[in-house]
Amino acid sequence: MAELNEPQRQAVAHTVGPLIVFAGAGSGKTRTITYRIANLLANGTPPYRILAVTFTNKAAGEMRERLEKLGGEVTRDLFIGTFHSVCARLLRRHHAAVGLGRNFVIYDDSDQKALLGRVLKDMGLNDASYPPKLVLSLISKEKREGYLPEQSRSLGRLESTLCDVYERYQAALLRADAVDFDDLLLYVMRIAEGETPDGQGLRSRFSYVLVDEFQDTNQIQYRLIHALSRTTRNLCVVGDDDQSIYRWRGADVRLIRNFRRDFPDATLIKLEQNYRSSRNIVQAALGVIQCAGDREPKELWTEAEPGELVMIRALESEREEAAFVAGAIRGALSRGQSGREIAVFYRVHAQSRALEEALRSMNLPYQIIGGMKFFERAEVKDLLSYLRFSLNPKSDTDLLRIINVPPRGIGDKTVERIVSRAAEDTTSAFEALSAVMGSDEITTAVKKKLVQFRKLMLDSIEQAEKLRPSELARRILEASGYEAALREDDSSEADARLGNLEELVGAISEYEQELDGRDEQPTLGGYLERISLIANVDTMSDGSQVSLMTVHSAKGLEFDTVFLTGMEETIFPYKGVDQARGDTEEDLDEERRLAYVAITRARRRLVITHVGTRLLFGRTHYLTGSRFLDDIPPEVSQREGSRRAPTSNRFGAPQSYRFGSNAYATPYPSPSRPPPPRLAPGTRIVERDEYSDSYDGEAQIRPGTAVMHEKFGRGIVEAIEPGSSPIIVARFKSVGQKRIKAEFLKLA
Repeated sequence: MAELNEPQRQAVAHTVGPLIVFAGAGSGKTRTITYRIANLLANGTPPYRILAVTFTNKAAGEMRERLEKLGGEVTRDLFIGTFHSVCARLLRRHHAAVGLGRNFVIYDDSDQKALLGRVLKDMGLNDASYPPKLVLSLISKEKREGYLPEQSRSLGRLESTLCDVYERYQAALLRADAVDFDDLLLYVMRIAEGETPDGQGLRSRFSYVLVDEFQDTNQIQYRLIHALSRTTRNLCVVGDDDQSIYRWRGADVRLIRNFRRDFPDATLIKLEQNYRSSRNIVQAALGVIQCAGDREPKELWTEAEPGELVMIRALESEREEAAFVAGAIRGALSRGQSGREIAVFYRVHAQSRALEEALRSMNLPYQIIGGMKFFERAEVKDLLSYLRFSLNPKSDTDLLRIINVPPRGIGDKTVERIVSRAAEDTTSAFEALSAVMGSDEITTAVKKKLVQFRKLMLDSIEQAEKLRPSELARRILEASGYEAALREDDSSEADARLGNLEELVGAISEYEQELDGRDEQPTLGGYLERISLIANVDTMSDGSQVSLMTVHSAKGLEFDTVFLTGMEETIFPYKGVDQARGDTEEDLDEERRLAYVAITRARRRLVITHVGTRLLFGRTHYLTGSRFLDDIPPEVSQREGSRRAPTSNRFGAPQSYRFGSNAYATPYPSPSRPPPPRLAPGTRIVERDEYSDSYDGEAQIRPGTAVMHEKFGRGIVEAIEPGSSPIIVARFKSVGQKRIKAEFLKLA
């Protein structure tokens, strides 16, 4: 307890009744939660009576490691994990209550899409009218809010055909003895809220429920923890409404703000001391978030030194931005900083292209977080499908994936016959396969191939009960001919795929060794469940690579040096969030919270970049700096970038790096700079790009130029309509696009 500050000690010592902890960024909430659990254990609470829910496996692992250091082996029986992993574990014990078998499988996005595709085809619906991605999104929304097909239909939440699709999709999942990610929470929530013996058992199971990152919970997650803590009311939630950034996937920031309305007797504690970042970075973050329209009052502060000023760098284009960032990273690495302590953030994945090109050109090691994941690679999914089917022969999605992988002469028409027979007989595809083999629908040659495949899979099903998971994986690779087919290919691509398969088998072996070390029995079902719930940040390498990621992916991480790129209107806040475009104030507030999260990931050094033009999604965009930059206090920031760039910089960019004459001046003039001139008749208006290698000092306006209007404020020129009295088409932060005579504008 001596390591804790006073608010942290209060949160740890609280043991009776509901508790809400508002924990600011970097305020030591993980330490607080860990010590709280340790205190409960020390006071005699059995570990299996404590449930702690986090939002990533990485966070759950770190919490468990800390607890093991504090409490030893007793912590092994704690229920610690993500919502999905905890629910998967509980559903294994209460599977019969929702009509599932104990070995049910968890379908990922691609599995769900394949299953829905077959449902739509059976119903005679085409993808154009019912795009699978959109339909799955609508179904997911219904599940996240707690509605099964019958409720969606009775309440009129979905139109009739979509209700039919939802119903058929859910029935297909149950026939396959499978669930999707939303089902894990939906089923456990419905059990916990029910008055059945299973429901009563769940509600009496835990004496204490703790939820981390509570600001990111959605309605079904809240209903679940509310039900699980109904008996004791010992519910502790920890979060920060300033860091609620997942509204697009159902998170509801009102849940944390209204917690005391549902629990009027809840104790409120605020953790406001930041232990992560320098004082200048903390002040920059506060400047941004304090402008939010609705937030729980709190004041982040730190005893840390001011540290370096926050650098805000204006550049001309995304290529110059990338060159600057790459040069700065090279300089940092040359001074001995580890790449694992450097991160580059962007608002959307498409921004990474130019950054990757620049890093590659300088041979700088990097990793993309949230790109193509290892478990999404085709060969990895193939082997996993073999393993999942060996455990659950009802999984049609897995059968249809592997029936002709590697190619064994079972064509699409044969597969269609099997699927049709399964639909007619209301059986699994594997059961229908036997029926098709005994009919006259197929040739003798195809029957032989089906017999061989069926024998292979029956053997795998039998061996799944006898062999360790890694041994079964190796047996399948050999018996199926998959490994032999890749070796026969003898290409670099085949070698890479073999390497990935070896990596997968090795990962299964690591899982077995981990459980062997804990005297637990490694099972195929346990491994498949673990990898089905892996998040982007769980796959981060611990090596020396620089990390590139979206700001959403950066949640929960921290780095010594952070480059926050693309801080421009229409990019961040994304799509120029403002009233003129029909977006709500809450949309802007969430973007502001996202910026706050990005800034607070930095410990020692924060570099923010913005550009005048950006090629994105195939179009050139003329941009102005993000409104959030105006909220960063000038005394904690250093703003750089003009028509003539400095020849060097403190972050190690090449000495020869300079702006071209067409670079955009920083939109942050110093107070001593004279006011910009009005666009008098003599001002030269450039109707096309006339870039040169020198700047003659003549006032110019062209697409991309920053201008000021007395009423509308700052804007960026998008087009020019020439004539004796030229019309400027400009986009303003406050009102969007406007056509204005040049004489009513000033250069910014």
